[in-house]
Amino acid sequence: MDPKDRRLYLLLVCILVAIATVGMIAPGTEDASIGATLSAIARLQIRPARLVNDFTRAESPGAALVNAALVAGIGLVLVRLNGVRLAGPTVAAVFTLFGFGLFGKTPLNFVPIIIGVSIAARIAGKQFKEYILIAMFGSALGPLVSLIAFEIGLPPALSVPVGLLGGVAVGVVLPAIAFVMLRLHQGYSLYNIGLTTGFLALFAAAIVFGRGGQLPGGAVWNSEPTLLLILLVPAVSLALIGAGLLQNAQAALRGFVSITSIPGRLPSDFMDMVSVPAALVNMGVMGLLMWGYVIVVGADLNGPVLGGIFTIVGFAAFGKQPRNVLPVIVGVAAAALLFGHELSAPGVILAALFGTTLAPLAGEFGFAIGAVAGFLHLLIVLRSGAWHAGIGLYNNGLAGGLTATLLVATIEWYRANRQERRAARAGSYAASADGADDEE
Repeated sequence: MDPKDRRLYLLLVCILVAIATVGMIAPGTEDASIGATLSAIARLQIRPARLVNDFTRAESPGAALVNAALVAGIGLVLVRLNGVRLAGPTVAAVFTLFGFGLFGKTPLNFVPIIIGVSIAARIAGKQFKEYILIAMFGSALGPLVSLIAFEIGLPPALSVPVGLLGGVAVGVVLPAIAFVMLRLHQGYSLYNIGLTTGFLALFAAAIVFGRGGQLPGGAVWNSEPTLLLILLVPAVSLALIGAGLLQNAQAALRGFVSITSIPGRLPSDFMDMVSVPAALVNMGVMGLLMWGYVIVVGADLNGPVLGGIFTIVGFAAFGKQPRNVLPVIVGVAAAALLFGHELSAPGVILAALFGTTLAPLAGEFGFAIGAVAGFLHLLIVLRSGAWHAGIGLYNNGLAGGLTATLLVATIEWYRANRQERRAARAGSYAASADGADDEE
C-alpha cells in the first residue's frame, strides 16, 4: 500500500475507533454500563429507521455513536478488501455512512443492499469494486429493510427474510438507475445516489402502502443533545486539520486556498486534484464552519444534524468547499425567513446542511445561481419526504437532484440558444459583407 494511503487509512481507523470507544463508555439514558450500551446497539438494529429517527434519542448517544462507527467501519473494510484506493469519493462515502449511522443506517439494514449491488456487478460482468460507491451510498435505502422486517406486521417467520430480500432486490437495480440519473443533473448535485434512491423509494413506498395503510409514530428528534454530541464535530475537525498540517503545513494551507477555487462539479476529487493534506484541512474547516452555523442559529446538535455535518466533512474531500457551499446556505436561509420558518427548525437546518449537495452550481455559475438553488431546494425538500414516506434517507439528495436538473436544463437551454443566435447574427453579417463585396 502506498504510504499516503496507509496514513489515510490509519487516520480514519483511529477516528472511528476513538468514537466507538467513547460511545461504549459514554453515560446512557439510565445505565452507564458497557452491557447496557451493547443492549442498546442491539435494539437499534430492529428499530424503525425511516426519516427522521434520531438514534441518539431512540436509545442513547453512546449506542448511536458505536452504531455509526460500525456502519462506517464496514464501508472502510469493503474499500480495503476490494483494493479500492482511498481517495475523495471513498472518504466521502465513509463519512456519509458514519453520519447516517446516527439516524437511519444499521449494519442489519445496510448489508443486504451491499449484497444486492454485488449481485448486480456479477450480472453486468463487472468487478464489485467498480460499483462499490453505488453500494455504499445506496445504503440510503436501508430503512426499507427495517420497514419490511419490523414495521408492517408480516408474520415473524417471514418478516426478516422478506426484509433482507427486499434490500437485496433494490441493491440489484441500483446501478442501472444511478447511471441514468447522473445524466439528468450532469454532475451538479453531489448526492447523485440520493436522487437514485429517492426515485426507487417512491416505488417502494407505493408498493408497501398500496393498500392504503399508514404506520404509527412520528419523528424522533433529540432536542437535548449531550456535551459529547456537541463537542464531537470540533474534536474530529481539529484532528483532520492537525493531520493535514503535520504532513506539510505550508503546502496544506496553499492547497486549501487552491481548493476554494474549484467549482466542485462531479467528479472533483480534491485529494487527487490538489493533495491529501489540503483536502484534510478543507474537511476540518468545513466541519468547524458548519458546526458554527448550527450553533449560531440555535439548532440541536443531535443525530440527524451531526449526520449532515459529517456528510459535508466527507464531501469536503470530493466537491465541497467554503466558497461554493455558502451561497446555497444563504438561499435556504432566505427561503426559510421569507416563508416564516425558524432557521433552527428540523427541516430547515437539515436542508441547509444536506442542501449543500448543490454546491457545484454555485461554484460553476456563481453566487446568485447557488442562492437560487438553495432557495428552491428548501421548498422542494419540505414536501418530498412525504412522497416516499421517509424510506429514502437521502431526501435532500432527491430534492437536490430535482433542483439541479431544473436549473441546469434551464441554463443550458438558454446558453445553447444564445450561442445559436450569435452564430446566426455572425452568419448574416458575413453574408451581408460578401454581398457588398460582390456589388463592388
